Amino acid sequence: MTLVLVLGDQLSEQLSALKSADKSRDIVVMAEVAAEATYVAHHPKKIAFTFSAMRKFAANLRAAGWTVAFTKIDAGVRSINAALLAAAETYGLRDVIATEPGEWRLIHALQDCPLDITILHDDRFIATHTEFETWATGRKALRMEYFYRDVRRKTGLLMDGDTPMGGRWNYDHDNRKGAPDAVHFAGPKRFAPDEIVQEVLDQVGARFASNFGDLDDFWFATDHAEAKAHFDHWLRYAAPHFGDYQDAMLSDEPFMYHGLVGLYLNAGLLEPIELCQAVETAYKNGDVPINAAEGFIRQIIGWREYIRGIYFLEGADYASRNVLQHNAALPAVYWGKPTRMHCLSQAISQTRSEAYAHHIQRLMITGNFALLAGVDPEAVHEWYLAVYADAYAWVETPNTIGMSQFADGGIIASKPYISSGNYINKMSNYCASCHYQVKAKTGADVCPFNLLYWQFLDRHSERFRENPRMGHMYRTWDRMDDGHKSRVLREAEALSKVIAANGDF
Repeated sequence: MTLVLVLGDQLSEQLSALKSADKSRDIVVMAEVAAEATYVAHHPKKIAFTFSAMRKFAANLRAAGWTVAFTKIDAGVRSINAALLAAAETYGLRDVIATEPGEWRLIHALQDCPLDITILHDDRFIATHTEFETWATGRKALRMEYFYRDVRRKTGLLMDGDTPMGGRWNYDHDNRKGAPDAVHFAGPKRFAPDEIVQEVLDQVGARFASNFGDLDDFWFATDHAEAKAHFDHWLRYAAPHFGDYQDAMLSDEPFMYHGLVGLYLNAGLLEPIELCQAVETAYKNGDVPINAAEGFIRQIIGWREYIRGIYFLEGADYASRNVLQHNAALPAVYWGKPTRMHCLSQAISQTRSEAYAHHIQRLMITGNFALLAGVDPEAVHEWYLAVYADAYAWVETPNTIGMSQFADGGIIASKPYISSGNYINKMSNYCASCHYQVKAKTGADVCPFNLLYWQFLDRHSERFRENPRMGHMYRTWDRMDDGHKSRVLREAEALSKVIAANGDF
């Protein structure tokens, strides 16, 4: 007999630990423990989603003939190791099978557990650690595009023999349309809480009421069947427009045409290859255009796999990288303090309500602002990890430390993802409703992004001036007269002091 550990983001019957076990004699251990709910102040909706999905998965395992030792949050168990030790004592066992956790914190915790734990590869992912390390060895730059092409060849997705369907590997250029006049999609499929979910909502509401985030109107899928119904709904009604508008933003339209499958994939309720095959079939049937199909598949088998590879390749200290030496505190606006910046208000208010924002809102609104304001990247990382329902360390850390904050010095991104207000105005209708003027260069009504953008470039001139992708930015700055540059930097410094003091802006 063996204990079989199943974590809250491993809710798949195809989990390697379950596949290697024997349901007739082995004991599945699942636990809602304080340490996992509190190592950051998770959004209440994320906690409720995880606990609800865990309880339903445990029920399904029991129905399939497994013995499941399940500990609910009200039992007061502090950690995963404590849950394992309690089960070991109950059943008189020492051997444990576990699928590798998705973060170094838990891997190290299991390594310190006084039981005999065998950690198996998480084969829900396409690329093994060895495969990614082999791909990365000897490369001057670890760019996702080339890794993605190898995964396309490995899986055969959107491939016609050795060549990509449609003749191109990447249709990203076709997926950058600005905001449409309206979104003709009612949004993700919603599920009313059943008895299991309602019990969790009551417990989470009582225990985590002070956490940032609203628990009202909980609609997430909490088992495989519901998650699959959600995906099928998106594939039929939204996928055809996903590619065109995946970078666009509209006021009071938090979901646009996005699939919102990340939280279900990352928890194990959906399988990545199955989703990609369904999108590929929709393309072949003429229901989804090539730019939408390729864009979705690239996010799943390209970016998602690449980011996980980077997380494990770079090691446990990756979250503490800070090559730009940014050390400002995270502004109070990220925790809900009102702001006159409409774009920030939109992104953060919907984050509070839905535990969700799409990738451009994260990268070019909240991430861009934090980077320009010189916020400590580890503080930004912990915020993203806390507030989004799809955030787990393996996926969130590289996206924040590498892609969003450039704190890794360029392992992921060849340049910082920064912009003035002009990009936001191009890709959204946010600026039309803002207190600030996106076209202003200086003055009381100037968009804060405009001031902070030039301040960032001036502050980091030595590092980035020779970057071939940033030369035109510095040439524009150099052409400005000295008096104007001095005013921009003076006003940016005054704004930075207001932000640092959590003043009104």
